Amino acid sequence: MSFEKLNLIEPLLRALNTEGYTTPTPIQEQSIPILLERRDLLACAQTGTGKTAAFTLPILQLLHQDELFVKGPAGIKALILTPTRELAIQIGESIAAYGKYLRIRHTVIFGGVPQRSQTDALRAGVDILVATPGRLLDLMDQRFVKLQTLKVLVLDEADRMLDMGFIHDVKKVIAKVPTQRQTLFFSATMPPEIAKLADTILTNPQRVEVTPVSSTANTIQQSVFFVEKRDKKKLLLHLLKDQSIATALVFARTKHGADRVAKDLNQAGVRAEAIHGNKSQGARQRALSNFKSQHTRVLVATDIAARGIDVEDLSTVINYELPNVPETYVHRIGRTGRAGASGVSYSFCDEEEKEYLSDIHKLIKKTIPVVEDHPYPLLHAGMPKTHAAPAQRQGNSGNQQRRQGPGGGNRSRRPGGQGQQARSGNGRDGGRQGRSTDLPDLNQPAGDTPTQRPDNKGNAGRSEHGRHAGGRPDNRNQGGRSDNKNNGGRSGNGNTSNGRRSGNGHASGRPGNASPSQPGHSTHTGRSGQVKNADQPAKANQSDWSSLSDSQSDLDWGGGLHLSYE
Repeated sequence: MSFEKLNLIEPLLRALNTEGYTTPTPIQEQSIPILLERRDLLACAQTGTGKTAAFTLPILQLLHQDELFVKGPAGIKALILTPTRELAIQIGESIAAYGKYLRIRHTVIFGGVPQRSQTDALRAGVDILVATPGRLLDLMDQRFVKLQTLKVLVLDEADRMLDMGFIHDVKKVIAKVPTQRQTLFFSATMPPEIAKLADTILTNPQRVEVTPVSSTANTIQQSVFFVEKRDKKKLLLHLLKDQSIATALVFARTKHGADRVAKDLNQAGVRAEAIHGNKSQGARQRALSNFKSQHTRVLVATDIAARGIDVEDLSTVINYELPNVPETYVHRIGRTGRAGASGVSYSFCDEEEKEYLSDIHKLIKKTIPVVEDHPYPLLHAGMPKTHAAPAQRQGNSGNQQRRQGPGGGNRSRRPGGQGQQARSGNGRDGGRQGRSTDLPDLNQPAGDTPTQRPDNKGNAGRSEHGRHAGGRPDNRNQGGRSDNKNNGGRSGNGNTSNGRRSGNGHASGRPGNASPSQPGHSTHTGRSGQVKNADQPAKANQSDWSSLSDSQSDLDWGGGLHLSYE
């Protein structure tokens, strides 16, 4: 079946053709006709099935037709709720790509960044709003978001919202939207609480269920390299010394990461180009043409931008960063070894990505062989493994072949993300630490945090060792006020050794029992009876972060960064 047979309007067909899609995926083929009839939908679909396009295409068409034939009040017509910021961004990119020939306005809002640019976009007016629950409720409370004109409500990855603690926030939002609406409910699984919620908010829904891909071709020779994150560039250059690799498709998680890898390769004398959502269509087509003609040896791509790529005789796929969604791995390496031809897949895995690799092994039901004899081994492979946070499955990896329908993109999760309520193997990422001006790596987006109102000491996450956890913990070696031994005196998050609360608020220690200095920890010389705590956590500049609510304390995207799609 083609998209033309799904009764999509010409502007959408033109956009799909521009993106390189001709055939819908099963979820798209089943869902689009139902949604165009304005029926409620309950879809059991995992990441990798193309579900993002399954709801964005009909929403765009319905809103376009309403704009032409049903004049109504201005305001938000469609709300798409998603558990994580990167999934929200990916959906926004899909709307921008599919709706490029329509006059439909949209924006994306999520926590962890100042809200000014988001509220400016809302004031200008939007038809489609993509949002994470925490930031949405904040802006609703501030009266920046009004949903009286809402016609379509989408809950994407509802089971993930339950896992991440957003279900009560979702219920608060649902209570404030019109009862006369079309509701689309997507979930990979149906635990009892999710099934109960679906029964509550859906009216005579049509049910659709699809199964994602879960196997790799036997013609693909797969291998994995355990490597330090900082050494991945060197390892990539080492592999590319093999001149038998005529061309290689390299996958990165983010646009920034793709640009960085391409830049590093060019500086090392390897001709490379990057393609991602921030590149113009013309630039992407030129890069793909150069790659197909082998004028460019390496094409570095994000999963979203690579969805329309179809390169014959591609021999090598390199996962510079492992995807956090295992189905995405299957789609990535499926670019090689087609039609019975042989292919090679190399995957780089650092310490934080080991859990992603484990998920991939479970999906494909086999263990990928490890290459141990290489010049940049993972130095800390024998250290206790950090327990990564649950996968924030924030986007559809989609079907990646050119003749398949559009899907979503890869999503990033950050193990034990700062500011999240995450379970961390060593506890150092546990809980919120109040507002901080120390920005984490922009290349590691994480999920929005549930709407809570913690005090400034922070809420301790589930930590096995308790180190760095905020609040008033009970474990050993934790900061805050504690009666246990080995706890620091009034240290916000210190790791003092034999410290006691003294009259002047300083921690005293026995000679020779100094704790190693850690960033943001109390330092003790062990030389004197009373030594001031050094490197105490500085108070955040409240003027810089006054716009951040408590539910936005996860700063993985950094202050001042805003992605708006208009």
